[in-house]
Amino acid sequence: MTYCIAASINEGLILVSDSRTNAGIDNVSTYGKMHLFETAADRKIVVLCAGNLATSQAVLEQLHRDKIKQAAVNFNTVECLSEAATYIGQVSLEKQKQYVNSAGQSAFNASACFIVAGQIADEPHGAYMVYAEGNCITTSAHTPFLQIGENKYGKPVLDRFMKLDTALDEAARCCLVSMDSTIRSNASVGAPVELIIYRKDSFHVDEYYCFAADDEYMLQLRRCWENKLREAFAALPELDKALIKPLRAKL
Repeated sequence: MTYCIAASINEGLILVSDSRTNAGIDNVSTYGKMHLFETAADRKIVVLCAGNLATSQAVLEQLHRDKIKQAAVNFNTVECLSEAATYIGQVSLEKQKQYVNSAGQSAFNASACFIVAGQIADEPHGAYMVYAEGNCITTSAHTPFLQIGENKYGKPVLDRFMKLDTALDEAARCCLVSMDSTIRSNASVGAPVELIIYRKDSFHVDEYYCFAADDEYMLQLRRCWENKLREAFAALPELDKALIKPLRAKL
């Protein structure tokens, strides 16, 4: 399993991904889920992936090949991010069908999902999530973030703190806390953790981080978050004994 986050806010984009792949408790390895594509100067495109690793790799390879061979549709020809998302969905469906047909097993799951984020020409920056079925969604004013993979453990902090007007560096810390919460609760998600901060209209990725499991900053972030949570928990109001009500047996 894996966990990836893309936040699209007023100041730009935050992209975070883990690097653990899991095919059973005795088959755990590391594989980066964040892929920055070399494109024309008027665009910057990053793809995050989750799901079947063979499908993900096949899709990414096809995207690279199409760009190199200057196919009719590739990351240098799409005019907007939604078109890029549709393109990824079509490639993904083709690869999934190929693997399912060749496997011949009803229980075999070749599905994969993706997030494509960035900025193209005069279009605003943004992010789209591409489902395994090939369709896609984007962020909204109320939910300016997308998640793929093992998303349930890291969602609460994003729901509470991620807003369109959140400062970019603050949003980055929020996403890292979301990632750390997931790593803490799910053994199938793990370091190295990759982070990209993209500032709108820059068309450059100058702020890239890669945090190992023992990285001092991530350890400090975890300690600080846990300490503040304990302080907040200790400050919660006590139960009011006056609210106790009689309980009658129903059977």
